Amino acid sequence: MSEPILKVSNLETYYGPIMAIRGVSFEVPTGSIVTILGANGAGKTTVLKTACGVMDPQKGSVTFEGREIQRMDPDKVMRLGISHVPEGREVFPFLSVRENLRMGAYTRKDPDGVAQDLETVFGYFPVLKERADQRAGSLSGGEQQMLAISRALMARPRLMLLDEPSLGLSPKLVKEIFDIVLRINRERGVTILLVEQNANMALQTAEFGYVLEVGRIVMADTCARLLQKEDIKEFYLGIKDEGARGQRRWKKRKTWR
Repeated sequence: MSEPILKVSNLETYYGPIMAIRGVSFEVPTGSIVTILGANGAGKTTVLKTACGVMDPQKGSVTFEGREIQRMDPDKVMRLGISHVPEGREVFPFLSVRENLRMGAYTRKDPDGVAQDLETVFGYFPVLKERADQRAGSLSGGEQQMLAISRALMARPRLMLLDEPSLGLSPKLVKEIFDIVLRINRERGVTILLVEQNANMALQTAEFGYVLEVGRIVMADTCARLLQKEDIKEFYLGIKDEGARGQRRWKKRKTWR
């Protein structure tokens, strides 16, 4: 694995008195796609919010390109080269598609480059070009997700944090979104940290994965190997191996005796 663009060490983040992240550590190599899997409430979104400055950790560090950024204001984190695509899309509903995209580039001072990137994202998502003057709030859920990803790209990030991009979308749209995520990584060299409940799609897209349970990382491996693990198959992919389950029950009975 190459040098990490993002390194998280012993992170602890709270919601009031409740600890949501419990000593989490992981790395995202430059140029890679890394996924964090987990059920609802596992702490996946909190990890991303802490990494991009929306939430401050009580303990631990977040290092981006060798610089510690924990407790840094979110706008400063974004200016360093991190774009966050939040869960639920959160577009500006009363602005047009084009205005939303230009909001993603509001810190940039290169109008020619912004115009070029606008055409690039329209190439990724042609439907956005067709709806460029339409209010973002009138788009479908899938179109709003495309817009949220495109708006993040307009900042020319080196690292993109994607939170549940498949949420609420049809299988066809999910595949389309993930195909574009792969293209963004390969064609533009954007490193991607992907939080996702659709484990099958995430593991087929990413190179390395972490499994988060109740605020702790309980498993870490290449996605190819994670896809072969029985626990992942059973609890995240819905594939039950009765023989393996029987062996695990037998081992437990032997241990209890």
